[in-house]
Amino acid sequence: MTVRFLIILLLQFNLAPLYAAEIEPGASLGAKISESPHWFKESFLDFEEDVAEAAAAGKRVMLYFHQEGCPYCARLVEKSFNNPEIEAYIRKNFDGITINMWGDRELVSIGGRDFSEKTFAAALKVQYTPTLIFLDEQGKTALRLDGYYPPDKFQAALRYVAEHQEAKINFGQYMLDQQKPISANLNDEDFFAQTDRLDGLIEQTGLPLAVYFESGDCEDCRVLHQRILTDQTTRRLVTKMQNLQFDIHSQQKITLPGGNQSTVKQWVAELDIAYTPSVVFFDTNGVEVMRIGAFMKTFHFQSVYDYVLQKAYLQEPSFQRYIAARAEKIREAGFDTNIWGYQSRH
Repeated sequence: MTVRFLIILLLQFNLAPLYAAEIEPGASLGAKISESPHWFKESFLDFEEDVAEAAAAGKRVMLYFHQEGCPYCARLVEKSFNNPEIEAYIRKNFDGITINMWGDRELVSIGGRDFSEKTFAAALKVQYTPTLIFLDEQGKTALRLDGYYPPDKFQAALRYVAEHQEAKINFGQYMLDQQKPISANLNDEDFFAQTDRLDGLIEQTGLPLAVYFESGDCEDCRVLHQRILTDQTTRRLVTKMQNLQFDIHSQQKITLPGGNQSTVKQWVAELDIAYTPSVVFFDTNGVEVMRIGAFMKTFHFQSVYDYVLQKAYLQEPSFQRYIAARAEKIREAGFDTNIWGYQSRH
């Protein structure tokens, strides 16, 4: 064996770990581009002025927070804003105004305070896109929708605001009244705890708690269990926390995280649960720290669990900034992120 050959072997041996350490970054998938409807109001973003003009026309203001590439926003545009029936109803009853949650346009809020779009979104703690905030004739919030609602539920929300129902009933109860209780069994999971003592569950385990609110006639609940909770990465995250499941129509007596007595149905009303499935997250002190209250796919569902498990909300109040950083780390490890898929590979 020649000296030259030995040198080549040693070089190959020493460089092998370097080659092995090189990881091809993952791809970012699932973003969808959409344009806000052309029939939305061309606003100067002085909201007191917008509210007054809408009220004079017998309408209310609908603020639509969005961001570039948001597939949930694209779905809202495609399925609801582009639906002729829904479009006609919105145009008759609302002045729609778009707000880019990362935008720099200047605006004047109710009360005359100056913001940029992004500082206004931050002040209102916009965590999901789309977020829709409906303003009454005094500029107060009549309803807020955090996340994507499918067309039938979105239409119900529009009727709630257009008919001024917020003065008569809370939104959760209004949506609950739209449903007829069906005695179908809920989709069960082996990680659901079986107890009516929520306070004791947190105390005994020292883990945060996720409470699933579902109903037997809920198609999106089936999607959650059959498409999202079957994903192995999702299950690994979910099982690091305590999880409970309740039927929103149940009269079961329970002890709440803070120790108060209630029934499931009463608690649903107190929490103003308007969407099934909803998942409400409580920290180890029994305080709500996050909520999923609209349609969501796997990446964002996982990210909410991660956000709560890591207590990231204590350092990073913006969930959107958190998930952007989380996605970057996953891609740096060589895995794709698909914000509009059901299966993950990390």
